[in-house]
Amino acid sequence: MDWDKLRIFHTVASAGSFTHAGETLGLSQSAVSRQIRTLEESLQTSLFNRHARGLILTDEGETLFETTKDVYSRIHVTEQRILEGTETPRGNLKITTTTSFGSTWMMHNIKKFIDQYPQIHVQMLIGDEDYDLLTRKADVAIRFHPTEHLDLIQKKIATFHYHLFASPDYLNKHGRPKTIEDLDDHKLIAYGDLATSPIRNIDWLLEDGAKKKRKPFLEINNIYGVLQAVKSGIGIGSLPDYLVQGSTNITRVLEEADGHEFPAYFVYTQELRKSKRIAAFRDFIEKEFKKTRF
Repeated sequence: MDWDKLRIFHTVASAGSFTHAGETLGLSQSAVSRQIRTLEESLQTSLFNRHARGLILTDEGETLFETTKDVYSRIHVTEQRILEGTETPRGNLKITTTTSFGSTWMMHNIKKFIDQYPQIHVQMLIGDEDYDLLTRKADVAIRFHPTEHLDLIQKKIATFHYHLFASPDYLNKHGRPKTIEDLDDHKLIAYGDLATSPIRNIDWLLEDGAKKKRKPFLEINNIYGVLQAVKSGIGIGSLPDYLVQGSTNITRVLEEADGHEFPAYFVYTQELRKSKRIAAFRDFIEKEFKKTRF
């Protein structure tokens, strides 16, 4: 099989269309389509089912795509090892973490890392889904739950604290809860069942001390969104201390309550355990975390 055609096939399979693949490869749609057709003819099988909404891999296409993904992963690792042949950490570093943490703490601190390691090109993947590190969608993740994959290395690097917060306007209208049981009679803002939460038991405020089933007044599948809802006076929400720091129009309630703790993990693959880029970022994160009150 011609490697150049396999490269084009891999791009098409990843993009899901000839047009998007052509934009990535710098080729016309017809040129991409022609290369795929030639590859299919050489293999005497169809690799894609053509639909009006795009391309879907056939079973044979899925098999070939798994192989090309593995090849691309190995090439990427080899490329980074060659780049890291010097003492200075260098190369691409793709980091993934949650929306709230990535768009706040990380954005406030990542410049220090970039300034310290100018030969490392940082790419940030921010979102509440767990990007697959094993298929090289990211190099390293900062997650708030332990990984279930035995092939991944994880190290607990911090403990994050969540407490209850409300706006002064809300408390003036609805009163301040004096005990955790008082939350039964308040408007609660929760993550809810809209999506899988990146943090286990994130809606603890719906259960702790409840004498009756608590139904959230508002559900938002984004912690930063919960912060904005709390600040606008909609209700009481559970928020991480790092997110609240520096915010105005918000106050902590039930100060005597312990709140909840969530561990933070630094996660990467076994094949990157000797990577200078990973080590540099891990050391940076651990150092900065020690300076921050979570």
